[in-house]
Amino acid sequence: MSIEIGLKGRAETIVTTENTATAIGSGLVPVFATPHMVALMENAAYTSLTPHLNEGEGSVGTHLDVAHSAATPVGMKVWAESVVTCVEGRKVTFQVRAFDERGEIGSGSHERFIINGEKFLAKAQSKLEG
Repeated sequence: MSIEIGLKGRAETIVTTENTATAIGSGLVPVFATPHMVALMENAAYTSLTPHLNEGEGSVGTHLDVAHSAATPVGMKVWAESVVTCVEGRKVTFQVRAFDERGEIGSGSHERFIINGEKFLAKAQSKLEG
């Protein structure tokens, strides 16, 4: 694992009727939904890590602390940026920010944990066995 402080990630999308608060039931107005902003932030972080992991490894989000500070209407481009701020063993902490074409719409911190995919899934599946 060769993850260094300063590693950056980015993810982007266009606001459509399908990713609005109205469409997913998280609000009454047709603007970019907070859960979709959070997912975009996680995607920026996740995709930045993937090329630096060993075979069979992945990462899972374990903590998010974000504010959604501005609304974005349907039709605008939105993007999220992530920067690694701390690496402690298998825990990786990011600063995350989201933007639309007019400026910042959200910011916060995000933690991901590096996992062995097979072991992680086996442990999760064991919940079905009681």
